[in-house]
Amino acid sequence: MGRNFLYAQSGGVTPVINASAASVIEAARGQGGKVGRLLAASDGIVGVLEERLFDTGKLKKSVIEAMNQTPGGFFGSCRYKLPDPEANRTLYERLFEVFQAHDIGCFFYNGGNDSADTALKLARVARTLDFPLQCIAIPKTIDNDLVMTDNCPGFGSVAKYVAVSTLEAGLDVRSMAKTSTKVFILEVMGRHAGWIAAASGLVGGDRSEPPHLILMPEVPFDESAFCKAVDQSVKRNGYCVVVVSEGVRDSQGRFLGEAGSTDAFGHKQLGGVAPTIADLIGQRLDHKCHWAVSDYLQRSARHIASKTDLEQARAVGKAAVELAIRGESGVMPVIRRLSDQPYRWTIESAPLARIANREKKVPKKFIRSDGFGITPSARTYLEPLIRGEAYPPFDRNGLPAYLRSELVPMERKLPDFSI
Repeated sequence: MGRNFLYAQSGGVTPVINASAASVIEAARGQGGKVGRLLAASDGIVGVLEERLFDTGKLKKSVIEAMNQTPGGFFGSCRYKLPDPEANRTLYERLFEVFQAHDIGCFFYNGGNDSADTALKLARVARTLDFPLQCIAIPKTIDNDLVMTDNCPGFGSVAKYVAVSTLEAGLDVRSMAKTSTKVFILEVMGRHAGWIAAASGLVGGDRSEPPHLILMPEVPFDESAFCKAVDQSVKRNGYCVVVVSEGVRDSQGRFLGEAGSTDAFGHKQLGGVAPTIADLIGQRLDHKCHWAVSDYLQRSARHIASKTDLEQARAVGKAAVELAIRGESGVMPVIRRLSDQPYRWTIESAPLARIANREKKVPKKFIRSDGFGITPSARTYLEPLIRGEAYPPFDRNGLPAYLRSELVPMERKLPDFSI
């Protein structure tokens, strides 16, 4: 039998990250004697450090199938950034003790930019130590900001959710605007890149339809120009729907919604840009506003997932195992678009050294000249990613039949360790 593989999830979860996990498990089982056991860590790299592992070989086929249709992180995720090896050798010594104790030959880390950085660090340390460990990152991020890939698994479903929410909320506001709310603001995720906000633009066919204004981090916020555009929309259409990325900044580079704290990755914690903008509109224009923050709802909405997104999430999971079997390390399976019409794509391998700690932002050609909308080029890029429905099964009570399986951890082989 081959050596064991280890899989873990990291960062903010998506509607389809568990589909990648299920695909990794299925692909590993299909390799026969080339793979020993496929283990999974609880809570990402933290679970590896604390040796909280599961044997996926004990999961029934029905459970693995249900993983494809369940949001959240089935094995648990984490926000924990590994320091540089020189800064904390103890952490790396512990990790490689765990790898050795469980005969791990390949580590899969399913996450975004910081996860790619973790996988790259481990791959480099393994080479330095001459330790036989392959490290492969599996892409996942609703922010769609990984470089070297056409798009990121998880984004398509969130884009679909945001576009549908914009459409439905727009109909609501329009029906009430004569005597009630004139402006509705939807805040979506996107710290440095406005891909999610841009996806809301798939709804409007012209400037009379919502979203009337889209605010992205790529465009510095101009208070006067924004207020003027809002007022013009209300006068022209009777109402205005605004979609704003959480990471919108002013001309000085300051987040409009900065809360003054940082998260576990060292990123500035954002405290809500929607109420800030609503206050501005109320003070400057005296229009009645309502606002909402999609927050966790957008990244857990498996009930309206994109079929394209689900297929791509499964494809990168399967490809990761195939890369491992070929002996590759320090790489990530990425999506390459072959054509727009018809939409065709394939999976390729890209080096983590060219992915980690880099961000893909919305290009200028995708942003309307006034900075408040998207261009036809953006629509061509975005539309295929939200196509198709992949509804989960529903139970007799009318709720999605999501997986709630209890996992039994393996017996530990090493002394306790805490971070």
